[in-house]
Amino acid sequence: MSDSKKNQLKKSLGLSFNIAVLIGGTIGVGILRTPGTIASMLDNYWLIIASWLIAGFYILLGANSYAELATMLPKAGGSYNYIKRAFGDYAGFLSGWFDYITNAIPPAFYCIVIAEYLIILFPNLADYSTVISISLLLGFVLLHLSGVKNGSTFQQITSFLKVICFVALVVACFMYSGVKVPTIQKDNSFFEIGLLFGFFKTLQLIIGTYNGWNSASFFAEENDNPSKNIPRSLYSGVLLVIAIYVLLNIAFFHVLPIETLAKSNLAAADVANLIFGKNGATIVIVISIFSLISILNAFMMIPPRILYGLSRDGFFIEKGTTVNKGGTPIVALLVSSLFSLFLICIGSFEVLFSFAAFTSIIVWGLAYFSLLKLRTKEPNLPRPYHSFWYPWSTILAIIVSIILLLGFIYSDPKGFGIIVVITLISYPLFWVLNKKKNNK
Repeated sequence: MSDSKKNQLKKSLGLSFNIAVLIGGTIGVGILRTPGTIASMLDNYWLIIASWLIAGFYILLGANSYAELATMLPKAGGSYNYIKRAFGDYAGFLSGWFDYITNAIPPAFYCIVIAEYLIILFPNLADYSTVISISLLLGFVLLHLSGVKNGSTFQQITSFLKVICFVALVVACFMYSGVKVPTIQKDNSFFEIGLLFGFFKTLQLIIGTYNGWNSASFFAEENDNPSKNIPRSLYSGVLLVIAIYVLLNIAFFHVLPIETLAKSNLAAADVANLIFGKNGATIVIVISIFSLISILNAFMMIPPRILYGLSRDGFFIEKGTTVNKGGTPIVALLVSSLFSLFLICIGSFEVLFSFAAFTSIIVWGLAYFSLLKLRTKEPNLPRPYHSFWYPWSTILAIIVSIILLLGFIYSDPKGFGIIVVITLISYPLFWVLNKKKNNK
């Protein structure tokens, strides 16, 4: 009994943390980079804005379902718990590890990118890229070893600063009257690659920038009032992210024509150069660093919660449930950080990102199915919150998930191949772990 108490997570997080981790875990540099790529694929202002709104509406449908799921089963690890409860151990195991891999890759990536941006600001550091990346990782490990409260406070401060930076950029764009930018000749790439292909590729990119919207569900077990805080944070956080994304796109188009934006690798820097002159790129790099520090902090906290949940159910080492005095799942944090350190050192993890959108859609889709199944299978489960327009909102979320998944398979068969290989490997591993668990 004392051991189980010792290994329990502390209820020390509230509404402000939930909103901060959702914003911090969602808004990264993707929104600063993707508008140019998307403009080159769709080449139509209204279609681009519609794509951001369609993806946003899909995420809002998801928030509606997760608000019920996370308050019904407020456990560490989020989606894994709902899928396991509805469809059994193997479905839970597979979705849990999909979710873990998707969330455990970003910390290494963010450490490397922050180091790259710091080198642009301070060229003398050019030879120390890996050292900076590892130092960042170690710094955040120490922060989170010191306790959940410190990580929570840091998340709230950095998320607030991030929102201020993005709002300032939007306002600056709309205040810009500017000069006539020479129009770059269209190459009709939208028609060359095909409407359907371009649209699904765009949605795959956009959903990548929305990834992290369900962050609050991973911390449900540590929330002081999950029944009220989780629905409030999911809705308000998602609506705020949608507003920032759509406004940024409109703001960028206010400054640059679509043909020019289509040729931009870092759209925000090109826009800022016009608004702020030669210091524009520096301003965007500073915004990017703020963004990345906030998202890095969120993703240092999320994977250990998934690993803690998997460990508690026997799908990882027993020590994975160890919690220190500050409320941090210490072994899960150290294991996840070692994985990040390994990725930083080999530096060839970009290929793993190709299936991030796939795994997200699969896990989300299974979570929505879980809501339908649990309403039928366990109607008496306490449900402090009921999703709006049930079952139609959940059915719509499932239909959109299936359409998106088929679209991603069409536009990215290699990413789908990786998913199939991981799924095939997973069952023998599950069988061994399950046998070991049952023999105890």
